[in-house]
Amino acid sequence: MVRPVKKKQIPHLQEAIKETAWKQITELGAPALSLRAIARELKITAPAIYNYFPDRDALVTALIIDAFTSFGDSQLEARDSVAKEDLVGRFKAIGIAYRNWAHTYQQRYQLIFGTPIPNYEPPIEKVFPSSARSIMALFSVVEDFRAAGKLNADSFPEVKEEYKVHFEMWMAQVGELHPLSHFVAMIIWARVHGIVSLEIQGNLPPFGRSGDELYLYELASIAEQFIKE
Repeated sequence: MVRPVKKKQIPHLQEAIKETAWKQITELGAPALSLRAIARELKITAPAIYNYFPDRDALVTALIIDAFTSFGDSQLEARDSVAKEDLVGRFKAIGIAYRNWAHTYQQRYQLIFGTPIPNYEPPIEKVFPSSARSIMALFSVVEDFRAAGKLNADSFPEVKEEYKVHFEMWMAQVGELHPLSHFVAMIIWARVHGIVSLEIQGNLPPFGRSGDELYLYELASIAEQFIKE
């Protein structure tokens, strides 16, 4: 009698599930993410996925944390690739790395910064640490400019009472940071993020999906506005 062949075990199943999820997001979009479809793709039972991710939202949260971690790693690596005393070089390096990562991992970028997934609410307590870390490189460089007396800004808006709890939570994550540096970094982030997002969506007329020169021009403009010679 021939014995039935056992199903081949998938090594590192948790990572395989996430890799298949990214493939599904690329092909169908994040709202279409389905644990059952992932199980079919991997030729495993749905309960096998539930051992790692009890529902779709848990998987989405894991993907968001991974995306923020990857993004943060690229920013910190870019910053640390330039000598600490070369503050302008560090600023430019993280600016270029921001756009490069977004273009390389467009689905990850869209998942963390794009259109929200219907009926999904990210658990702030789980996502917040990795999201805060993801822009630590920019915040730290702006703070270094301020500490060196080279930050060209002397005022910042007051935090409204209803936002103070969240602001204090944010400051606890980013560490020792002057409020002035915080607000300048937020303005810089908004400006580069706006161009990159429009570019990825193909809504950057007349540049379309190739806004290299416009992006470099904006980085130079930011440096001219906020960095003292």
